[in-house]
Amino acid sequence: MNPTPHLALIGAGIAGLSCATALQQAGLEVSLFDKSRGPGGRMSNRRGDDWQCDHGAQYFTARRPDFRAEVARWQQAAVAEVWDPRLWLFEGASSEGRESTVERFVGMPDMTAPARYLASTLTVHAPTNIQQLRRQTHGWQVFSAEHGWLETRFAAVLLAVPAPQIAPLLRQLAPELAALASSTVMRGCWALMLRFSAPVDLAFDAAFVNQGPLRWIARNSSKPGRSGKETWLLHACAEWSEAHLEEDSASVAAALLYAFGQLGGPAPQDWTAHRWRYADTEPALDEGCAWRPDIGLGLCGDWLNGGKVEGAWLSGRTLAEQVLRSFARC
Repeated sequence: MNPTPHLALIGAGIAGLSCATALQQAGLEVSLFDKSRGPGGRMSNRRGDDWQCDHGAQYFTARRPDFRAEVARWQQAAVAEVWDPRLWLFEGASSEGRESTVERFVGMPDMTAPARYLASTLTVHAPTNIQQLRRQTHGWQVFSAEHGWLETRFAAVLLAVPAPQIAPLLRQLAPELAALASSTVMRGCWALMLRFSAPVDLAFDAAFVNQGPLRWIARNSSKPGRSGKETWLLHACAEWSEAHLEEDSASVAAALLYAFGQLGGPAPQDWTAHRWRYADTEPALDEGCAWRPDIGLGLCGDWLNGGKVEGAWLSGRTLAEQVLRSFARC
């Protein structure tokens, strides 16, 4: 590894951060690009003057020993903690409390905290929207909307973004990887963040909903480390979200608030809606990652590895391992 390979990694969600961290720890140079203002992807949090609410990933689990060890590291750094909500299930005409056997973790003081922790040791260029790639004799170049073609030549390019954003970048460069991404169906999700002037008196802190437009309800204020006004989060189910993806936020909010009211929820003091265009994959693939050592091009992300935060982290780590094996042979 001499000179030190310099890699471009596009996407600063958990998959990209996991991959970049492993590569940097092994001695490679990594430049991480993301079109958002900061790292985290769907591990997201929205803030106002006196409120905050996690509006993307709501929690994560840690079943694999290697990810469990990573989460323990996050806990030691005080950027993650166990969340043990009073959990309910609404299905048909019935509703009942559920005894949870799953250990759920959340970022602390918000869901972006683990991502910020991982990014703190990395070189992150954000916001930088990478729109084109080209492979030349002396390496890869990337084109950003903000800066045009960057002068740096990269030994490899790794993509850690939603599948629909990959196909246009790779259609000419790697048709088989573009086809893999194109064959993946990612679905949207409407999120509604509710603010209240006083605590809401409901029998649950979180609920799975298997009826109507809602899929998930959570009292964000019940999570450890949260501050500010009482906030709740409503997630619409994928089928309803897809059918209403292009509707205006007011009509979406009206439908979701009505459904929340049918389950006992009061009207909020205020609300904010957010549309996740690529929220989940149905079905998520089990490829783990994809790596073309012959041209130095790789893919990682939760959509390649069963979905979920844990799947994203493992996908990024798996891609890093494959990249390192390839460069070790050079």
